[in-house]
Amino acid sequence: MNAERVRIQTLHWIETIVIGLDLCPFARRSIDAARLRVEVSDASTEDELAKLFVAEIRHLESSAGANLDSTLIVHPLVFQDFIEFNDFLGVAEALLEAEGFQEKFQIASFHPDYRFEGADPDAIGNFTNRSPHPMLHLLRESSVSRAVDAHLDPESIPTVNITRLEALGMPALRRLLDS
Repeated sequence: MNAERVRIQTLHWIETIVIGLDLCPFARRSIDAARLRVEVSDASTEDELAKLFVAEIRHLESSAGANLDSTLIVHPLVFQDFIEFNDFLGVAEALLEAEGFQEKFQIASFHPDYRFEGADPDAIGNFTNRSPHPMLHLLRESSVSRAVDAHLDPESIPTVNITRLEALGMPALRRLLDS
């Protein structure tokens, strides 16, 4: 694994897809203010990833992480299979609870084969959460709350995103993803 290449691919995806297509109206602010930490993990097992996940929770809670909104844990060597990745989300949620941080943080998930429950595998809506590598996004609840409170209609974001991707079309989206 080339960690720097993974980091560059991840940042390009954030700039091109997440921010460029405005899939997350809150992302630009965190990026511009350097409030997003991107950790590329060399974990190759579930246990290694779980330990890193807990370490990142603790980092966000430490004085060193106090100015961060979130950490994006990119883990290209573990959970290439989406079902296994999706199952790990339950483990991650349990770790948040075990550490006593379920009220302080939330988890967003991204994967190259992301699929919303009940969605066709090729549905364009899945691409709102498709990323170049498996990723867990650990978000500070207070930052999310501030961003949501400042948004006129946060509940409309998923529908607006799907409409935006449908208007763009799959060929154009694939070109952006391949760039």
